[in-house]
Order: sequence, then structure tokens, then C-alpha cells
Amino acid sequence: GGTVGDAVAVTEEIARVLPGLAVDYVTCGMAMRMLGRDGGAAAAARAWLPEIASGEMICSFGMSEPDVGTDLLNLRTSARAEDGRWVLRGQKLWISLAHKAEIAFVLCRTDPPEEKRRSRGLSVIAVPLDQPGVTVSRVHLAGMRAAGTCEIYFDDAVAPLDHLVGERGRGMALLAQTLDVERVLAAGISLGIGRAALDLHLTHLREREAFGGPIGRFQALQHAAADSAADLSASRALVNTAVRAIEDGRPATALTAMAKLVAGESTARIVDRGMRAMAAHGLAEESAMQMYFRDARLQLFSPVSNDMIRNILGESLGLPRSY
Repeated sequence: GGTVGDAVAVTEEIARVLPGLAVDYVTCGMAMRMLGRDGGAAAAARAWLPEIASGEMICSFGMSEPDVGTDLLNLRTSARAEDGRWVLRGQKLWISLAHKAEIAFVLCRTDPPEEKRRSRGLSVIAVPLDQPGVTVSRVHLAGMRAAGTCEIYFDDAVAPLDHLVGERGRGMALLAQTLDVERVLAAGISLGIGRAALDLHLTHLREREAFGGPIGRFQALQHAAADSAADLSASRALVNTAVRAIEDGRPATALTAMAKLVAGESTARIVDRGMRAMAAHGLAEESAMQMYFRDARLQLFSPVSNDMIRNILGESLGLPRSY
């Protein structure tokens, strides 16, 4: 029952402590938003909303594939209707929470694409993961380890016909309704990482002593911290502007894209400055800074790469579409 701004605030607070867990929060939150859209899901799917909201049911999203990241229109996972059920074949990669999830919302091709509308023919199907036709394996990343990144193989996996979410062949249109919120939530993760990294950076400047006093008295180190504070404040202002646009029902695509881009790039700089100031202290395994450093890298290309975000912004500026 909260607002988009509430969700961003919760995401930031979780990311401040454990960024990977914030990724999982966003995953479940996006599923709830997709299922809760008016007419956006079958009755069977909407019935899961209370369980997902309470944490009784864990879900995941299956979109990316080994050769398909942002180019989702060329995905290969397919589903065919057969004997009163969906039968799926294919592979998904970089899927958060799949090792714990009961169901995965899988974007797959159910019908041939239309010549001038290639997005047609893709559907979202809720697939139970505890079945013989599904194999889930962990993928161990350097960053966001708590997110539980996985790959999923579908070898004639089945799902009831009423597990179709939204209209058949209109899966991309359904997902497009969630993209603005997904981007500001991703920006919220960046804010949480950046805030935690800056706090740790400042603590080190106050407590570490060299040459007769705390190193925070040195101008060069103060300047780096000042730049990080400015980056964090500018990112937060842009995220708040994007959130207000969503909540007011105004066009928000460009603003949410900017928020995701700026927050992610700023956080990468904030963590890098903190690591440089802490040196070996920050790289030690017991230091949280090395976790922030690893986790911040994913914010540059997840859930969509910042270069693709720049493509979207270029189009919003009236330039020719580049993808």
C-alpha cells in the first residue's frame, strides 16, 4: 500500500546494509507491481500477491539469456500450448533468487514475431521451479553475492495454461509498464551503497592517524570526500525528481533513465574514492568497503546497462534510435 517513494526508501536502507538483499527485494517488488496492474495478470497469478507480499512465496524473473541481455526481442526460450498446459524449452541466465524461488516469471516466445512489431509474440508465464523439467544452478559472481544469481534450464518444463500473465504475445508491453519503477529502485540500490561507502570513508578519515593526527585534516583527502558527498546529493535529488514524476502520473521515462544512470555512475566513483582513501584497509576481507566496491560494479550494467540507458536518453532527445 506504499508509494514508489516508499519503495525507493526501503530499497536504499536495505542496500545500505546488504546490497545483494536489496536486489532480491526489488525482484519481488517488481513481480508484485506486474501482477497488481489492472488486467495485468490472470486471477491465478493475482492470488499470489498476498503470499509474495508476506514473504511466504519467493519468486524470480527469467528474462536474460546467455546471448540475450538488453536485446530481449531475440530471446530463444519458447513455450508451446500442448495438452492443456504450457511446455517450455530454453535457458535463462543471471536470474536472482531462482535457487530459493517457487516460481519464475519467464519471458518466452509463444508466437512468431510480427514483421513490423517484433515485440509481439513474447509472453510472460509463471513457471513452477520444483519440477523434473527445470534445473537451477548458482552462478557465483564477485559482487551482489547475497542476491543469489542463477541460471535456469527448461527442458520441457510445464506450467498450467492459467499461469499466463497478461495477454498472450504482449509480454513486452506488460513489462514495459514496470520499467520506470525498476529504474528508480535500481537507483535506490546505488544510493544505499554510496551512502554506506561515504559513511565508512568519513569514519576512516576521522579515526585513521598518520603524521601526528587524523588523516582527514589533509586537504587532498577532504576534497575526495567532498566530491563524493556532492555526487550522492545530486543523485538523490535526481532520483526524487523521477519518483515525483511517476507518482504524479507524468511522463517519467527520461527522468528514471537519468536517475539510474547518474546514481550508478556516481556510486562507482564514491566507492572508488573510499577505497583509495582506505587503501589496504578497504581491500581487507573484513572491511565492508571491498563489498561495496564489488557490488557497485553491477549498478553500471544491471538491470540494464548504462550504455543502453544512454541510448534511451538519446532517443528521448529527438535523436535517431540507435538500437
